[in-house]
Amino acid sequence: MTDPRDREPLSAWHRLADTAVLLDGFHALKHALRFGAEVPVAVTTDRTAALALADELAPDVRETLDVLLAEVPEAAYRALVQRPHPTGVAALAVRPSRDANLRALARTPRTAPVVLLDQPRNLGNAGAVIRLAAGFGATGVVTTGTLDPWHPTVVRGGAGLHFATAVERLAVDELPSGPVFALDPEGADIRALKLPDDAVLAFGSERSGLSQELRARTDQLVSLPMRPQVSSYNLATSVAMALFHWSAS
Repeated sequence: MTDPRDREPLSAWHRLADTAVLLDGFHALKHALRFGAEVPVAVTTDRTAALALADELAPDVRETLDVLLAEVPEAAYRALVQRPHPTGVAALAVRPSRDANLRALARTPRTAPVVLLDQPRNLGNAGAVIRLAAGFGATGVVTTGTLDPWHPTVVRGGAGLHFATAVERLAVDELPSGPVFALDPEGADIRALKLPDDAVLAFGSERSGLSQELRARTDQLVSLPMRPQVSSYNLATSVAMALFHWSAS
């Protein structure tokens, strides 16, 4: 039988789960709180251990976590998340409004590029890119195609850093303003270019590269240095190289 003290967080979870963003693990919750996410419910299988982790890794949000975290039985926790995290922590956050993200993406002048993933397929890769973009202070990450950039697997891969940048799915004709630099093996060597702050840095899908629609919108094709006979880099690696080049130039 469920302890009555556990019923309130579990009831809140079930009420909100269909529309909220799942924060899977301590680190996702930590990052979301740091960047202003609204978190109505958070649970853990061990409050003492979770707060000790906060003391060690996130003292800046320790007080917030002390108020927010509700301890629930492990069986109840495992029923809430498909892949229980080793930290035994999970939370639900309010997804930022599309209008707010679109305003952030459209704001000019931009001081950092927008990263565009053109028809990505791999949820984990998309999450890794969002984590990278947040770390570099990119204005946002935009996806085209069918992949939902707020899918729980993407959010898990992004470690909660969706809340540190603007993340939206758009059509090519809805892209933010600014010159589009698209990564392609036939493009100009990126080392010879200075990428402007208002650039849209576009990366094709892991399997088929850039779509024809995006190629038509592209201002310049850009290539990364690569040893002959090596076919490609991982998507997140390509994004990291391009963002590092922008930040260093």
